[in-house]
Amino acid sequence: MSKYELISRYLTEFLSQEVRKTGLNKVVVGLSGGLDSAVVAVLASRAFGEDLLCLKMPSHYSSQNSLDDADELCNAFGIRCETHTIEPMLRAYENPDMTPLRVGNLSARLRMATLFDISAREGALVLGTSNKSELMLGYGTLYGDLASAINPIGDLYKTEVFELAEYLKVPHSIIAKPPSADLWAGQSDEEEIGYPYADLDRVLKRYVEERHTHEDMVNEGENSDLIDMIVTRIYKNQFKRKMPVIAKLTSRTVNHDFNYPRDITL
Repeated sequence: MSKYELISRYLTEFLSQEVRKTGLNKVVVGLSGGLDSAVVAVLASRAFGEDLLCLKMPSHYSSQNSLDDADELCNAFGIRCETHTIEPMLRAYENPDMTPLRVGNLSARLRMATLFDISAREGALVLGTSNKSELMLGYGTLYGDLASAINPIGDLYKTEVFELAEYLKVPHSIIAKPPSADLWAGQSDEEEIGYPYADLDRVLKRYVEERHTHEDMVNEGENSDLIDMIVTRIYKNQFKRKMPVIAKLTSRTVNHDFNYPRDITL
């Protein structure tokens, strides 16, 4: 059995078990036309079949190519999909003084608000689509694309998601295009971060998984500026990877010493 056959089987079963522990049997996924949401959609399709609903949530900044890629994926795997544009909500709030970053963050939060509303309509859980590279670097919008009930790919680096997508037979048009959150015209993940994912993931794995020091990696030929950027972002964005910190005043405080596992039996 290949690595990605094993991973895909495990993640499909993980989704099935974790969702059904909540008493629900349906899931929704925001489908951007990008790699991460495509992989999650295919895994969810394996786990839930017709009980998966994907949502396209374009704005006036979305590229038609991304919408077409999302349609191609749904057609290829027989996935139910709806379109709910965020354009009216975004236009009602945005103004000329807003930076592209602010518009992008607002767009991500409007999409997540839409996704959670449709999940309530469906009696479903929202699945996350953030990979480990994004989570470690804080490359995501708090209460936007980082929000979800369950995330099947949060322990896979971006380069691994590419490889899993190949195994799952995600359409080539999605795999081949440059990674982008599609938050504004021409936006590119790698240009915004400043390094290609191959370099980011190599150093992330060495620092996070193998626990190499900065000195070790520099001595072995890694770029010192790249290492500094990655380490700084990991620590600076720790708050994005946690529930809000609660000031402890009682003997049992949420997320301090009142922590029950998801699958506890009453």
